[in-house]
Amino acid sequence: MLSDKDKELIAAATAAISQRYRNDWQEVGAAMRTRDGRIVTGVNIDAYIGRIAVCAEAIAIGRAITETGDHGIETIVAVRHPKPGEPGQIAVVSPCGICRELIHDYDAKARVIVPQNGREPEVVTIGELLPNKYRRGNE
Repeated sequence: MLSDKDKELIAAATAAISQRYRNDWQEVGAAMRTRDGRIVTGVNIDAYIGRIAVCAEAIAIGRAITETGDHGIETIVAVRHPKPGEPGQIAVVSPCGICRELIHDYDAKARVIVPQNGREPEVVTIGELLPNKYRRGNE
């Protein structure tokens, strides 16, 4: 069951993409709560060459670090805006594999809000989404 704080994050991510949505350019918004209580948002940056696109979660993490330093990720969520004519509404989506790695790198205890097959989204730990995390050397 989502807490009021979790619902507040979903609303912040929804507001971010609602304000910045551009068909075929920005369709995902993210919001994270840092361990010091700040809410930071971001939207994805798309590009003609797909491999240089940047996910909304990475933008939010980068903004948090840039604005006041790294204070960890308490909870993070991403939402996707449907394309024109596509059925449905803005909804929670799971982080991609690269974002899972990035979230884990910045806070191995981060909580992540993910969809749950048409039911209310649920909260899991990043470790549950990324078992057997890549490590360098003897880490």
